[in-house]
Amino acid sequence: MTRRFDGHIVGLGTTSGTRVVVGIWERSPHGPFADAMVERPDGHRILLAPDAWVADLVATTYRFDEVQVVAVALDGWSIQAGPLQARWTPGARAPIGWLLRCVPRPVAHHETWARLCDPVARCVMPGVRTHGTAGQGRTEWYAATDAWQVTSATVSWDGQDLGPLAPVDPPVRFGFASAPRTPTLSRVTSFIRDRP
Repeated sequence: MTRRFDGHIVGLGTTSGTRVVVGIWERSPHGPFADAMVERPDGHRILLAPDAWVADLVATTYRFDEVQVVAVALDGWSIQAGPLQARWTPGARAPIGWLLRCVPRPVAHHETWARLCDPVARCVMPGVRTHGTAGQGRTEWYAATDAWQVTSATVSWDGQDLGPLAPVDPPVRFGFASAPRTPTLSRVTSFIRDRP
Protein backbone atom coordinates (compact mmCIF):
# COMPACT_ATOMS: atom_id res chain seq x y z
CA MET A 1 0.00 0.00 0.00
CA THR A 2 1.26 3.50 -0.85
CA ARG A 3 0.00 6.47 1.14
CA ARG A 4 0.06 9.98 -0.33
CA PHE A 5 0.38 13.29 1.54
CA ASP A 6 -0.06 16.62 -0.28
CA GLY A 7 0.96 19.89 1.33
CA HIS A 8 3.85 22.10 2.33
CA ILE A 9 7.01 21.68 4.37
CA VAL A 10 8.91 24.59 5.89
CA GLY A 11 12.36 24.30 7.41
CA LEU A 12 13.51 27.02 9.83
CA GLY A 13 16.74 27.58 11.70
CA THR A 14 17.21 29.96 14.61
CA THR A 15 20.27 31.70 16.03
CA SER A 16 19.75 29.76 19.28
CA GLY A 17 20.51 26.55 17.40
CA THR A 18 16.98 25.10 17.48
CA ARG A 19 15.81 23.91 14.06
CA VAL A 20 12.17 23.32 13.15
CA VAL A 21 10.49 21.45 10.31
CA VAL A 22 6.73 21.93 9.97
CA GLY A 23 4.54 19.76 7.77
CA ILE A 24 1.19 21.17 6.67
CA TRP A 25 -0.75 18.42 4.94
CA GLU A 26 -3.92 19.57 3.15
CA ARG A 27 -4.69 16.07 1.86
CA SER A 28 -3.75 12.76 3.45
CA PRO A 29 -5.28 9.36 4.29
CA HIS A 30 -6.01 10.90 7.71
CA GLY A 31 -7.49 14.14 6.40
CA PRO A 32 -5.82 17.56 6.83
CA PHE A 33 -3.31 17.88 9.65
CA ALA A 34 -0.07 19.60 10.64
CA ASP A 35 2.85 18.43 12.72
CA ALA A 36 6.22 19.81 13.79
CA MET A 37 9.62 18.22 14.21
CA VAL A 38 12.05 20.11 16.45
CA GLU A 39 15.74 19.53 17.05
CA ARG A 40 17.16 21.42 20.01
CA PRO A 41 20.77 22.71 20.09
CA ASP A 42 21.86 19.67 22.13
CA GLY A 43 20.50 17.32 19.46
CA HIS A 44 17.33 16.33 21.32
CA ARG A 45 14.67 15.54 18.68
CA ILE A 46 10.99 16.12 19.46
CA LEU A 47 7.86 15.30 17.46
CA LEU A 48 4.79 17.44 18.12
CA ALA A 49 1.77 15.60 16.69
CA PRO A 50 -1.94 16.48 16.80
CA ASP A 51 -3.19 12.96 17.58
CA ALA A 52 -2.13 9.36 18.15
CA TRP A 53 -2.52 8.37 14.46
CA VAL A 54 -0.08 11.06 13.30
CA ALA A 55 2.25 10.39 16.23
CA ASP A 56 2.42 6.68 15.39
CA LEU A 57 2.92 7.19 11.66
CA VAL A 58 5.58 9.89 11.94
CA ALA A 59 7.41 8.31 14.90
CA THR A 60 7.72 4.99 13.04
CA THR A 61 8.86 6.76 9.85
CA TYR A 62 11.46 9.08 11.40
CA ARG A 63 13.60 9.10 14.56
CA PHE A 64 12.84 11.08 17.72
CA ASP A 65 13.96 11.17 21.31
CA GLU A 66 10.56 12.39 22.48
CA VAL A 67 7.01 12.33 21.07
CA GLN A 68 4.31 14.68 22.34
CA VAL A 69 0.64 14.61 21.33
CA VAL A 70 -0.46 18.24 21.64
CA ALA A 71 -3.06 20.66 20.36
CA VAL A 72 -1.95 21.97 16.96
CA ALA A 73 -3.43 25.14 15.44
CA LEU A 74 -2.61 26.75 12.09
CA ASP A 75 -3.19 30.39 11.21
CA GLY A 76 -1.92 31.24 7.75
CA TRP A 77 1.83 30.65 7.78
CA SER A 78 2.05 30.05 11.50
CA ILE A 79 1.68 27.14 13.87
CA GLN A 80 1.03 26.72 17.57
CA ALA A 81 1.90 23.17 18.64
CA GLY A 82 2.16 22.66 22.38
CA PRO A 83 5.29 24.53 23.52
CA LEU A 84 6.21 25.59 19.97
CA GLN A 85 5.02 28.75 18.31
CA ALA A 86 6.37 29.63 14.87
CA ARG A 87 5.44 32.18 12.24
CA TRP A 88 7.22 32.60 8.92
CA THR A 89 6.97 34.85 5.88
CA PRO A 90 7.51 33.33 2.43
CA GLY A 91 9.27 35.63 -0.01
CA ALA A 92 10.26 35.28 -3.64
CA ARG A 93 10.17 31.97 -5.41
CA ALA A 94 13.51 30.23 -4.85
CA PRO A 95 15.67 29.47 -7.91
CA ILE A 96 15.02 25.76 -7.36
CA GLY A 97 11.30 26.54 -7.33
CA TRP A 98 11.46 27.77 -10.93
CA LEU A 99 13.14 24.51 -11.94
CA LEU A 100 10.66 22.37 -10.03
CA ARG A 101 7.73 24.07 -11.76
CA CYS A 102 9.10 22.94 -15.15
CA VAL A 103 8.60 19.26 -14.30
CA PRO A 104 5.12 17.93 -15.18
CA ARG A 105 3.30 16.76 -12.04
CA PRO A 106 2.84 13.13 -13.22
CA VAL A 107 6.59 12.91 -13.80
CA ALA A 108 7.47 14.66 -10.53
CA HIS A 109 5.27 12.26 -8.56
CA HIS A 110 6.77 9.08 -10.05
CA GLU A 111 9.11 7.06 -7.85
CA THR A 112 11.59 6.60 -10.70
CA TRP A 113 11.94 10.38 -11.01
CA ALA A 114 12.56 10.65 -7.25
CA ARG A 115 15.30 8.01 -7.53
CA LEU A 116 16.95 9.88 -10.41
CA CYS A 117 16.74 13.23 -8.59
CA ASP A 118 18.15 11.91 -5.31
CA PRO A 119 21.89 12.13 -6.11
CA VAL A 120 21.38 15.56 -7.71
CA ALA A 121 19.44 16.86 -4.67
CA ARG A 122 22.19 15.63 -2.34
CA CYS A 123 24.83 17.55 -4.31
CA VAL A 124 22.85 20.76 -4.83
CA MET A 125 21.30 20.89 -1.33
CA PRO A 126 23.42 18.89 1.14
CA GLY A 127 21.26 16.89 3.52
CA VAL A 128 18.24 16.84 1.20
CA ARG A 129 17.09 13.49 -0.18
CA THR A 130 14.18 12.65 -2.46
CA HIS A 131 14.10 8.85 -2.06
CA GLY A 132 15.00 6.53 0.77
CA THR A 133 13.93 4.17 3.52
CA ALA A 134 11.28 5.25 5.99
CA GLY A 135 11.54 2.78 8.85
CA GLN A 136 9.64 -0.49 9.33
CA GLY A 137 10.83 -1.65 5.89
CA ARG A 138 8.94 1.16 4.16
CA THR A 139 10.05 3.33 1.25
CA GLU A 140 9.42 7.08 1.05
CA TRP A 141 9.87 9.56 -1.76
CA TYR A 142 9.27 13.29 -2.04
CA ALA A 143 7.95 15.18 -5.04
CA ALA A 144 8.69 18.88 -4.55
CA THR A 145 6.89 21.01 -7.14
CA ASP A 146 7.65 24.56 -5.95
CA ALA A 147 9.73 26.40 -3.36
CA TRP A 148 9.91 29.87 -1.83
CA GLN A 149 12.60 31.52 0.25
CA VAL A 150 11.58 32.31 3.82
CA THR A 151 12.44 35.95 4.48
CA SER A 152 11.65 36.18 8.20
CA ALA A 153 10.40 34.07 11.06
CA THR A 154 9.70 34.19 14.77
CA VAL A 155 10.05 30.98 16.74
CA SER A 156 9.50 30.47 20.46
CA TRP A 157 9.49 27.50 22.84
CA ASP A 158 7.49 27.71 26.05
CA GLY A 159 7.22 31.45 25.43
CA GLN A 160 10.97 31.96 25.10
CA ASP A 161 12.08 33.57 21.84
CA LEU A 162 14.66 31.42 20.06
CA GLY A 163 16.29 34.23 18.12
CA PRO A 164 16.20 35.48 14.54
CA LEU A 165 15.92 33.29 11.47
CA ALA A 166 19.13 31.42 10.62
CA PRO A 167 20.25 28.59 8.31
CA VAL A 168 19.07 25.06 9.13
CA ASP A 169 22.55 24.14 10.27
CA PRO A 170 23.59 21.58 11.29
CA PRO A 171 21.13 19.51 9.25
CA VAL A 172 18.27 18.02 11.24
CA ARG A 173 18.51 14.28 11.98
CA PHE A 174 14.95 13.00 11.91
CA GLY A 175 15.32 10.52 9.08
CA PHE A 176 16.77 9.99 5.65
CA ALA A 177 16.33 13.65 4.60
CA SER A 178 16.98 17.04 6.13
CA ALA A 179 15.45 20.37 5.18
CA PRO A 180 17.42 22.67 2.86
CA ARG A 181 20.09 24.72 4.65
CA THR A 182 18.44 27.93 3.46
CA PRO A 183 15.07 28.39 5.22
CA THR A 184 12.57 27.34 2.57
CA LEU A 185 8.86 26.71 2.15
CA SER A 186 8.32 23.85 -0.29
CA ARG A 187 5.22 22.52 -2.03
CA VAL A 188 5.55 18.79 -1.58
CA THR A 189 3.81 15.49 -2.16
CA SER A 190 5.19 12.70 0.03
CA PHE A 191 4.62 9.03 -0.72
CA ILE A 192 5.11 6.23 1.82
CA ARG A 193 4.96 2.66 0.54
CA ASP A 194 4.64 -0.11 3.07
CA ARG A 195 6.74 -3.24 2.91
CA PRO A 196 5.26 -5.69 0.35
